[in-house]
This record gives sequence, C-alpha cells and structure tokens, in this order.
Amino acid sequence: MKRLFDFFAALGALILLLPLLLLIALAVVLDSGWPPFFIQQRVGRRGRLFGICKFRSMAVLKEAAKGRFDAGDARRVTRVGRFLRRTKLDELPQLWNVVRGDMALVGPRPEVPAWVQVYPERWQKVLELRPGITDNAALEFRHEEELLAAAPEPERCYREQILPRKLELYEHYLRTRSFGGDIQLLIKTICYL
Repeated sequence: MKRLFDFFAALGALILLLPLLLLIALAVVLDSGWPPFFIQQRVGRRGRLFGICKFRSMAVLKEAAKGRFDAGDARRVTRVGRFLRRTKLDELPQLWNVVRGDMALVGPRPEVPAWVQVYPERWQKVLELRPGITDNAALEFRHEEELLAAAPEPERCYREQILPRKLELYEHYLRTRSFGGDIQLLIKTICYL
C-alpha cells in the first residue's frame, strides 16, 4: 500500500509541479550553466547504490557525484543554489527517485557510501527500509549546513554528533513506522517549508 501511495503521489506531484520544475531548471542553467541536475551515488534499500537526483546548487565538481562531502563548506554554492537550498526546492527531483522505486516519500534519508561505512551495523538495520525524501531527522536537521559551518571541525561534528542522532531517529522510525505516521510526517514537512 505504501509503495502504491508513494508512486501515485510522486507521479501526481511531478505532473502538477512540471512548470515549476522547468522554471527552476532554467534558472539553474542561466545562473551557472549546464547541467541543471546533480546526481550523486547514495546507499539505498538493502545496500543497493542508486543515483539521487537534485537540482544542482553548487559549481560542478566531478568528485561530488561519487560522494565527496564538503561538510559546512558553502563556497561552491551558486546564487540560485542558495535560494534552492534555503527553500528545499533542490530536493524536488527526488520525486523521480520515488517513481522509479529508489526512494519513498517518507523514510530514512539516503547517505553517501563513506558515511554508511562509519556505523555499518546500525545502517544494516536502517537499510531494510527504502530511503525517503523526508523523515524526522530531515526536519530536526533542516539547518544542518549552518550547524556544520559553525563547527570548528565540520566532518568530526557530522561523524560524532549529527550522524549518530540521525541514526537514532532512523531506528525509531524503523520500530514505529505506520501509514498514518507517514502522512503526519508529510504534512509536518510541508508546514516546515
């Protein structure tokens, strides 16, 4: 039931939002050139790798597609990219990942392989689920970039503080998930935008 709901809701949203998606893609290209999308390798359900799709908000760097993580470093963020990140509009292309079956609307956020390897035992349980566009961790850490930028050692902060807390929230979702709870999380996410 969840997969059917996710598929039709994401497909409907893509159709409804098509004019906005085209406008954003055009803005990205006019601001910082081609391509308008950024595809990065993430770890999905049962450890399967997939390409997460976002609107590109940073200057092109080939290593980023393989999972390079510039914690707290916003120097490459473009003018349009700053707006997209602040409003979370850069995440809209992930609706396509939901249609394809790589992701769900609600579930633990997918991580790059390097960070999954930091806590492999904990991730093994979390990766029983299809990753999602939103969840409680995404809401709690919606200002993650600012937290990392303010940290003296951003990567250490992510590894020792942020990622363990995210995993706590993912594990809680794993134990308590329900269709009704997912609907509540979707509404909460829309309200936070």
